[in-house]
Amino acid sequence: MGDNNFFLKLEESVKKSCQIDNELFEKFDVKRGLRNSDGTGVLVGLTNIGDVVGYKKEGDKVVAVPGRLLYRGIDIEDITHGFQKDSRHGFDETVYLLLTGHLPNKNELDEFSAHMAPLRALPDHFVKDMILSMKGKDVLNILARSVLGLYTLDENPDSISLDNMIRQSLSIIAKFPTIVAYSYQALRHLYKGKTLSIRHPQLNLSPAENFLYLIKGDCKGYSKLEADLLDLMLVLHAEHGGGNNSTFTMRVTSSSETDIYSSVTSAIGSLKGPLHGGANVRVLEMMENMKTHVKDWTSEEEVKGHLLKILNKKANDFSGKIYGIGHAVYTISDPRAAILKAKARELAIEKGRLEEFELYSLVEKLTPEVFRVFKGEKSTKVVCINVDFYSGFVYACLDISKELYTPLFAIARVSGWCTHRIEELTFFAKRIIRPAFKNVYGKHEYIPINERS
Repeated sequence: MGDNNFFLKLEESVKKSCQIDNELFEKFDVKRGLRNSDGTGVLVGLTNIGDVVGYKKEGDKVVAVPGRLLYRGIDIEDITHGFQKDSRHGFDETVYLLLTGHLPNKNELDEFSAHMAPLRALPDHFVKDMILSMKGKDVLNILARSVLGLYTLDENPDSISLDNMIRQSLSIIAKFPTIVAYSYQALRHLYKGKTLSIRHPQLNLSPAENFLYLIKGDCKGYSKLEADLLDLMLVLHAEHGGGNNSTFTMRVTSSSETDIYSSVTSAIGSLKGPLHGGANVRVLEMMENMKTHVKDWTSEEEVKGHLLKILNKKANDFSGKIYGIGHAVYTISDPRAAILKAKARELAIEKGRLEEFELYSLVEKLTPEVFRVFKGEKSTKVVCINVDFYSGFVYACLDISKELYTPLFAIARVSGWCTHRIEELTFFAKRIIRPAFKNVYGKHEYIPINERS
């Protein structure tokens, strides 16, 4: 009881000390969340790596445009179409492109893949001590501590010479899927009573195939389409400009010239936050809830009615949010979602889940209209589905556990993180990132302890 009273009093004082009048943000022109008043991001850096396009500025107006995502100036649609047309996987090629700035020729790609494959393996003592012996109920948490542990395996962990940063980046990118797979196997063994299966990475498999092998093994297997979909997911999530929360976190910590393992761990911590990396799980849960409350999945009126209930905080988790809809940059369309949707339909057919896929499509079609009705006819806000809308459905069709959804995001995005770190630390005039905060607490006098109330 005493402890409870202590924390209640402490909480009250802490809460009071954190209150800041909203008017002060306007008075001092504070860009909360590094957002301008029109919702666009505050320009804080320059990059050669990725470009995210969802609007254009015409004078003081923000004009919505169809979304585009470019890796090193190449449209993501062209990248995915290129390797899909050749019936091959594209993640290694994408990592090479992000790191070097150009697409590899066949010899370069073969050499790169051959270099990456053996880097996937982890020392037995590391697996035992860092992953299997230390309990953890969250795969990203295990991943974060394991990345910090990789520091101890590195003979030159603190050097920021270019050759060392490249060496470290390739090692981390290659090891991420193995750490995630082993972390998941440990979690399901310790907390779900499942058999512990630790398989060795295979040199002859692509990153997507290898991950499916590590979590499923030969007994279950996987189809070519399943591996193709996972590879596509990795490519689509590999990079998203310097302004997303985890990549910006990577650049902020890297700018202090800390080691790569600390910086990657900070980015994982950012991605773990539900406002950044966990949206696809929430979409899946929302759709599962909808499936139980909408009797006719083909009825536009019934689906509209349920979506309005969600917006009015009368359905699903009562948050008022339709998950997977809207984006900080994309307005008319998210190019990743369109690419994923086409392949997701193929997978739905293969898995006998086409009816469910069509419900997703109907929600995608109706939500902008429902959103306008909810906001009122004067609303000019444009919303579209984002990549998270279909990614949870794809993972569910692949029979991948929810515990792996955000870690798979990390497996892909670490390639972008590492590239941004290298760029941040090779600027000719690099500076530690240090934004300003204005203190508005006011001046207070020091009171001797025996005079305090």
